[in-house]
Amino acid sequence: MAAEYGNSPETSSKAYWDGLTADFVAAHPGRKVEVTLYPWADVDREVTRLVEEGNAPDVALMGAYSDFAAQGRLYAASELLPVRVESNFLPPLVEAGSVDHTLYGLPFVASSRLLFYNEELFDKAGAKPPKTWTDLAEAAKALKKEGVLCPYALPLGPEEAHAEALIWELSNGGGYAGDTGGYDIASERNTQTFRWIKNNLVEPGLTGPVPPANFNRKDAFAAFLRGDVGMLNGYPSLLHEARAKGMKVGTLRMPVSDTRQDAQPAASAGVADWMMAFKRDGNRELVGSFLEFVYEDKNLNAFAGRYHLLPSTVSASLASKDAADPSNEQFLDALSGAELYPVNEPSWLQVSNTIKRNIGQAVAPSADPGIVLEGIADEVRDIVDES
Repeated sequence: MAAEYGNSPETSSKAYWDGLTADFVAAHPGRKVEVTLYPWADVDREVTRLVEEGNAPDVALMGAYSDFAAQGRLYAASELLPVRVESNFLPPLVEAGSVDHTLYGLPFVASSRLLFYNEELFDKAGAKPPKTWTDLAEAAKALKKEGVLCPYALPLGPEEAHAEALIWELSNGGGYAGDTGGYDIASERNTQTFRWIKNNLVEPGLTGPVPPANFNRKDAFAAFLRGDVGMLNGYPSLLHEARAKGMKVGTLRMPVSDTRQDAQPAASAGVADWMMAFKRDGNRELVGSFLEFVYEDKNLNAFAGRYHLLPSTVSASLASKDAADPSNEQFLDALSGAELYPVNEPSWLQVSNTIKRNIGQAVAPSADPGIVLEGIADEVRDIVDES
């Protein structure tokens, strides 16, 4: 069972999986592979339902794995793959895919986030690519003065608020994870981050006409492609779309807080999707053979290239850097040192939903960012205690 990455019959993942499984079966006579696709909105629920009914798929490709690992339902990578394949995954993805130092979530494709800026709008406004938060605010002011509708797009709506929030938190040395495991949502650094965003971007009207808590990533991306946004955080497929429209787009690492400009470079935010294999009588050898085939460079890069995403292995990444799209290299470099969501926490799915629903309120006009973050942290503690 796998998530559907396409958004139309023409872009459906079905063609990829049909071709790959046909090639696998041809190389393994007498074997059969059936792939069922579900929309992203449904795949986690459908896999969970089948697991609870005692009819888990052999393999699933979806957004989270750790709750199944915690239940003892998944094979470890070492039970399925040769050492050369297991050791080929990119280190940040291995860390995120491991529970108690054992790899259960096999990273499939990934993306990293970079700050995009519309070069034409920047040139008109006389703005410079920012290196620090102050630089970003100054560029946003120049863009606003030039009449740009949304100088900096801040999508903290429920679609993907947890991504935008993490990008900003990392740029100030914060994040979701605690130093010794678990969560640290309301840390002093995170509170500083949201207070700065509110005071220096939202209140001066530099984030556009829609309140950040109501502004979703999809709408922010569409506005950027219309030329209404000066800056936003994006990933490879958006850059591909923008350049296909003839837009001149610059990309750079997320600017850091002014207090950290002389510190080590901040980690980029990374996102990965996870392949996992469920324990069923007699399926380990076949599942291992299939996954070894999936992770061959040509097969992994064919999928990543189809959707302008990043492959999850060292060798496929090197091949991707040599491919026709030169923008891949900057995203791959960012991914190599990225920090991912704490997906190895079994409670992450519920926690991320809580963050998505609430964190946009931290920059609302009448809000105290610290109180909002403490409220989220309280909910998170309840979720962890119940799980």
